[in-house]
Formats: sequence, C-alpha cells, structure tokens
Amino acid sequence: MARVNHDILMDRLSRRIDDKAVLRLIRRYLVAGIMDGGVVMQRYEGTPQGGPLSPLLANVLLDEVDRALETRGHRFVRYADDCNVYVRSRQAGERVLDGLRRLYDRLHLKVNEAKTAVASAIGRKFLGYALWRSAGDRIKCAVARKALDTYKQRIRLLTRRSGGRSLPEVVKRLRTYLPGWKGYFQLAQTPKVFRELDEWLRHRLRALQLKHWRRGTTMYRELLALGASEQDAQRIAANSRRWWHNSRFALNRVMPIAYFDRLGVPRLS
Repeated sequence: MARVNHDILMDRLSRRIDDKAVLRLIRRYLVAGIMDGGVVMQRYEGTPQGGPLSPLLANVLLDEVDRALETRGHRFVRYADDCNVYVRSRQAGERVLDGLRRLYDRLHLKVNEAKTAVASAIGRKFLGYALWRSAGDRIKCAVARKALDTYKQRIRLLTRRSGGRSLPEVVKRLRTYLPGWKGYFQLAQTPKVFRELDEWLRHRLRALQLKHWRRGTTMYRELLALGASEQDAQRIAANSRRWWHNSRFALNRVMPIAYFDRLGVPRLS
C-alpha cells in the first residue's frame, strides 16, 4: 500500500497493542527515511515496500475490509493489499467494487485503478497464479503467463552459452533457484506445463555442453565416452556449430533424463 495514512494505521494498532514502546517503535519504522539517488527522503505516508513488517501492517489496517466482505457473504482472497473478490456476475462485481472504494476511502486509501478490474476470474493473475477451467468444468490453478516468462528469462540467464561456466557450475546455480520456484508454485495443477519446462531446460543444458566441447573432434570423442553410437557421434560432430539443433534427437539418447538426474539437475515434474 503506497498511500497508507500513518495516523489511521497507528490508531488501529493502538486498539490491539497496549505497549507504548512497541507503538513508538512501529511509528519510527513507518517514518524512517528512504534513500533516493543518494539523498535521504522523509516518508509521510505508506509502508516500506518489501519490508518484513509491511504485510502484517496491511492486515491490521485492512482487517475491517475483510470483516465487511465476510459479513456480506463474499468469497475473496487477499495478501497484503492485493485482493480478489469472487462474485457471480459483472453487475455484482461492479457493486462490490463501489463498496470497496467507499471502505478504502474511509481508511484514506486509494484503489489502484490501473490494476483493478471487474473481469472473469479465469486468466486473472494473483500472486503469480492464474485460474483455468479443465475438463468437467473444474477450476484449477496454473502458473500465470507473466510468471512463466520471468522463469524462462531467469533460466536463459543461468544457462547462457556465453558465460564460460562448466555444466556442473551451471547445475549448481540451478539448484539454488529451481527448488524455491518449484516450492512456491507447487499448487499449480498443470503437470504438462512442468514437463515441458523440464524438457526445455535439458535442451538448453545439452546445447551448453556442445558449446563447451566446441570442436567436432572433441564432440566425437566425448560422445563416444558417454556411450553414444559411432553413427550418432559422427552425425552430431559433423554439425559441430549448430548447438541448439544438435541438442535434440540423437543427443537425447546420449544425455537422457537420468544423465541430468546424476548431475543433480532439479526437476519440476
């Protein structure tokens, strides 16, 4: 919440906290200056973005909004100031949004109109997730498109072929990123998407290994050492500069899933 009114927030906190020292500490946290271009700027409203205390303060301030939605029987989900309310029709959605604007206005908060919409829940992004309709008209969770694009951008950076890092070094970096990403999106009900992401990652790693071997003679020797047939080794080595194209088909047999499992490459699926 970029426009939290400090006085209103402190009033809500004082209703729950009797310790004056704690309240003074929170006030100091709220008004602490921010560094902008090397200059300290005073803060007169809002909570520190990304601060560990900010989501808790948002919950305190928006508690009465939650109560109002519950009283009216609405289904909703909220994290900090990011909230989705689920109703049966667009007309009901417009009515709820008007009510939320009034509630927020009472708290001296502004609805972010650029990110607010009355729309179908299917496809709307929330905390990196999106909803989709499966067979049998069942509603399931998926990783939102933007989150998938961010994931791929990160993997491209970690597996770029111009970095000069060995395959074990790249795998070590992947082990610091992939388990956390998988853990966050473990609620996604899209096993096919995760299988395709795994295949795409292994494709990139195979291409990276070919780039490191570089010369056809080196590729031929290393592929034979990995157990490739002479025909497959010759075919791959003959196109030694086509790393991406070469990292499919025959190379899949030489570097199967088990090969990357032994290297310690985490799987999403």
